Order: sequence, then C-alpha cells, then structure tokens
Amino acid sequence: MPLIDRYVPMPHFRERHALDVEASKAAILDAVRSYRTPSDPFFRAMIGLRELPARIGRRLSHRRPERDRSFGLEDFTLLEENDEEIVYGLAGRFWRLDFGLTPLTSGSDFLGLHDPGIAKLALNFTVRPKGRGLFQLSTETRVFCVDADARARFTPYWYLVRPVSGLIRRRTLASVRAASENRSHWDINSSV
Repeated sequence: MPLIDRYVPMPHFRERHALDVEASKAAILDAVRSYRTPSDPFFRAMIGLRELPARIGRRLSHRRPERDRSFGLEDFTLLEENDEEIVYGLAGRFWRLDFGLTPLTSGSDFLGLHDPGIAKLALNFTVRPKGRGLFQLSTETRVFCVDADARARFTPYWYLVRPVSGLIRRRTLASVRAASENRSHWDINSSV
C-alpha cells in the first residue's frame, strides 16, 4: 500500500505525473530530498504572480510581510518516507491570498487535523523499478477538504491553479531526473 494512502485515502482532487529515470533508487530519492522549488525560474515566476495580490495589499496597508520568503516545497512537512516513497503534507485555506497555512510538524498532526474550512494536501514522490537500471519516478498530489465549505472554496481554486501546478510538477520531475542521473553517472565514474 502506498504511504500516501494513509494520509489522503479518498481525495476530492488528485493529479499524478511520472517519467522514467536511469539512475539508482537511492540517487533518485536523494535528488527528491534535496530539490528546492526556488531553483526553478518558472516556479518563482508563477509563485510571484500568485503572491502579487497579497504583496500589493500589504504595501497599500503598510503591513509587514508575514513571511520573509515566497511559498515553496519548504513549506511542506515531511509526513513519512520509506525506501521507495516520500510523502509531504500541507494544510490550509489555499484559496486565501496568504494561503491560510496551518502549522504541521508531523504525520500525526496531519492525520489529526479536522479544523472546519481546511483543505489537506498530500504530495508524494514514488520510485518503482522498471528493469534494466530504469525506474519510474512519479509524483501525486491529493487534496481532501475537511468539510463542504472548504470543498466549495477549494474547487474553483483547484481548476485555476491545476494547469500551472501540473507543469510545475512535471518540471520538478525533470529536474530530479537530471540531478539523479548526473549523480549516478558521477558515482559510476568515480568508482572506476
């Protein structure tokens, strides 16, 4: 059973992407762990656009920013991992200008969160063997809305951000593939 099933077994929304990688499983998982969203200029541009209304509002009201950096994968909490899957979680009211994030510190926090109006998002990366040194790297995003109000508010947001989110996920996979294949190539050459 995939670990993500433990956290969001019956999602209201989901998206999955995959590609093949010619590298060791360990190199792929290490590349996932070390990936940082700000390294992607497209991600930075899209998050900048997403956060623009909140920045304008803060400037007009002369409020200080609540955060000193833009939103990214670093805002997710590691929920669980094993030797083929890593699961991250995030909870909040994502449709709000400030994302309405709810602090999480663990998988048990994520599982125990049932606050009204909250959406819970689980994001995984899975590595499965395909044979001949090839692995399939996939990522799946699942969202569960705690109540009808959260679902009503999240639905239009999902359909607005999903195309960009999908492109970001595919770019993330490609970046992880490049990093892990480079690392595997370097590991092979350095051991010769």
